[in-house]
Amino acid sequence: MTDQLIDNVTADGAVYFIFGATGDLARRKLFPALYSLYREGKLGDKFAIVGLARRPRTDEQFREDVLESIKEFCRYKIGEGQEWQDFAERFTYHSLDIGNVDGFRELQASTEALEARYSIAGNRLFYLALAPELFGTVSRNLRDGGMLESAGWHRLVIEKPFGYDYPSASKLNEEIRHVFKEEEVFRIDHYLGKEMVQNIEVIRFANAFFEPLWNKQHIANVQITLSETVGVEERGAYYNKSGALRDMVQNHMLQMLTMIAMEPPSHLDPEAIRDEKVKVLRSLRSFKSGDEVRERVIRGQYTSGELRGQALKGYREEDSVPADSTTETFFAARLFVDNFRWSGVPFYVRTGKRLPVKSTEIVVEFKNVPGNLLFASRQQLQPNLLVIRVNPMEGIYIRINAKKPGNEMTVQPVAMEFCQSCQVGINTPEAYERLIFDAARGDSTYFTRWDELAAAWQLVDPIAAAWQEHAADLAHYSAGAWGPQQAHKLLHQDGFHWWPVNGQDEDNVIWVSNTGK
Repeated sequence: MTDQLIDNVTADGAVYFIFGATGDLARRKLFPALYSLYREGKLGDKFAIVGLARRPRTDEQFREDVLESIKEFCRYKIGEGQEWQDFAERFTYHSLDIGNVDGFRELQASTEALEARYSIAGNRLFYLALAPELFGTVSRNLRDGGMLESAGWHRLVIEKPFGYDYPSASKLNEEIRHVFKEEEVFRIDHYLGKEMVQNIEVIRFANAFFEPLWNKQHIANVQITLSETVGVEERGAYYNKSGALRDMVQNHMLQMLTMIAMEPPSHLDPEAIRDEKVKVLRSLRSFKSGDEVRERVIRGQYTSGELRGQALKGYREEDSVPADSTTETFFAARLFVDNFRWSGVPFYVRTGKRLPVKSTEIVVEFKNVPGNLLFASRQQLQPNLLVIRVNPMEGIYIRINAKKPGNEMTVQPVAMEFCQSCQVGINTPEAYERLIFDAARGDSTYFTRWDELAAAWQLVDPIAAAWQEHAADLAHYSAGAWGPQQAHKLLHQDGFHWWPVNGQDEDNVIWVSNTGK
């Protein structure tokens, strides 16, 4: 019926409710993720999936939508015959006005019938692929409509953006907490579901030659790059209210930073791990004035340009973007974690649209050997690097210095790489598969706790406030460039430079790799 069970672990039997079932997120991510989990046996036999949206659909039409979604976006091909039928029949559709509590009462009655049919013990997972302003209404009506009165567990999974700033996030959180306990709320940041982000813990804490060096005595700086080649596309109206700060930095970038900087947890327990991440966020040096923001933060906006021979229009020329918009499409900053491990070590973060390469990488640059001793006294040595490649290529890259072959005592960089994406037969799970599976098992390790979210907003809110007061510091860069020049000067002031992503500077590097280079 299904592929071989992976790790012999299955989720509890449950009904999965997908609010926003006719939307893009459900089509591109959620339905394919559920099918992959089914193919690997992780959903077990006791499950049902209910799609919910306002527009009318029959069960048959909904199942056809799911089929097309999986054909286009799933890493597994559709199974033949009975295998697909067994999966598809688990999907039902319910047209619902989320503001009408009577509709939830009708949903309760149909849910009880599903639970009886598939022997499900009242466990219910509610996935809200909706606008955040609807979270409170849905939560209240789930309660008032009787949907939380079943005997099993109840879990609420919600997508970003979770608020627009700390006050709005706090208000939204209060609305949800009137209905659900904190341990029942699973706030998704899909970057925490990515293979190499989850691998950071293993790289750090399972290798004896990293952890002793993971401190200010040995690390010169850390660089986190999340670059996109696309512009805002059809998201102009949303993005103009959000910008890079809220769209990428407040969530994805800070989550990766906490994984790199956190202390070893006391044990591998979700709360112990999340406790250490919160400590990092609370240790981040705050911005106490607009001058501090302008000193340590660069914001940019792309103008018209060219990439790989294709002409690209500027941000203000995009659909639904005002001609005088000051929204940032590029963000770079110098951050500091003011604790004993990291005091004085700069963490440089940058993200932007219309950059030359699509890539997410974390570069740990180690301090160089003394410049007046041994080999360093006769030639320029390059620093050692550990690079964690998150997306689109997944892997680990280490650069050291070694003797260049020949009669001369010449030192050159040597790169050693484990390229997970290059291995034949690897079928890496998508982030949403991991996260849905974790939520169904009640494992909150890679979900954002409220105090994490609050600390992140409290860091970025002063940046947004300073920009609101002073718009003249908005820099511009041509589409297809690596952001404004000010972003490079940010590192040059400290004697560093941005390391190119995706190995773009490796012409003079000898490779020892599983990639065949």
